[in-house]
Amino acid sequence: MQVHSVLQARPNLEALFTNNFLTEKTLGKMSAMDFDFAHYMLTKGKKGKENPAVNSPSREAYQKKLAETFNMNRTRILAFKNKPSTPVEPIPQVFLSSTLHHSKPAKPRRHIPQSSERTLDAPDIIDDFYLNLLDWGCSNVLAIALGTTVYLWDASNSSTSELVTVDDEDGPITSVSWAPDGRHIAIGLNNSSVQLWDSTANRQLRTLMGCHRARVSSLAWNNHILTTGGMDGRIINNDVRVRSHIVETYRGHQQEVCGLKWSASGQHLLVEGMITFSTYGTGPWPLQIHQLSGSTGLRSILLQLKPYHGVHSRGIY
Repeated sequence: MQVHSVLQARPNLEALFTNNFLTEKTLGKMSAMDFDFAHYMLTKGKKGKENPAVNSPSREAYQKKLAETFNMNRTRILAFKNKPSTPVEPIPQVFLSSTLHHSKPAKPRRHIPQSSERTLDAPDIIDDFYLNLLDWGCSNVLAIALGTTVYLWDASNSSTSELVTVDDEDGPITSVSWAPDGRHIAIGLNNSSVQLWDSTANRQLRTLMGCHRARVSSLAWNNHILTTGGMDGRIINNDVRVRSHIVETYRGHQQEVCGLKWSASGQHLLVEGMITFSTYGTGPWPLQIHQLSGSTGLRSILLQLKPYHGVHSRGIY
């Protein structure tokens, strides 16, 4: 009977040692312990004696970095309570864009070369400030008028070709302007006419006559409308697709029109000349929007011209 009572009491003793209260009081909370770390710390000294290694600065730095990464600098092994949970952020900071200060990337500095990349010889070029003897087309070809000849320089392969040489009684050439397609080019002459050329086929398409009474010093394209300005002070819109090409004439400038440039919208024209415009008759067009004047005597006028019904259609011919 006494032996039987002892055997019956053994399960109660095991239950006592496995009771959560007893184990947490003596050994701490089992769920909060890191048994792998505890085993490593208990066997660390034994392994060091069995496999001695020569300490070096690089090895010590590696061990220090390893200890920081895996949190091995702890002095406690037993834990008597669970780690507090990480509080949940109500609104992630990434969504609070107003509180974040995004640093803008630094803009790269623009390098301005101190010398020219390429120098082209230009003999016989007319030394006249009021002429427009250079124009760079959208096909990366530079047109330059030297006396009575127009040369084309292809920037992609540095090749040079001669487009046309006019007669001495018609020249010299006073203005050049590429069409928006980069293929056709207008050439203004000293005899008041304008020639249209196909640079690809190297042939003349037509000659615009009767536009001006003196040299044509400025040209500007607006799709198929070619605007010309001359020494006679006139500004003329020419529709190069039709036989009667003059569609609008503006008078009022008292001296030479030496600069013309259309806006990208095709509704405004910038005109440059020696003095400002006077009057353009009784109609409301053109509208003078703005005027710029400098110390050189030249003035630039921004005009809104009368809408032309065919000015926005595609194609030149």
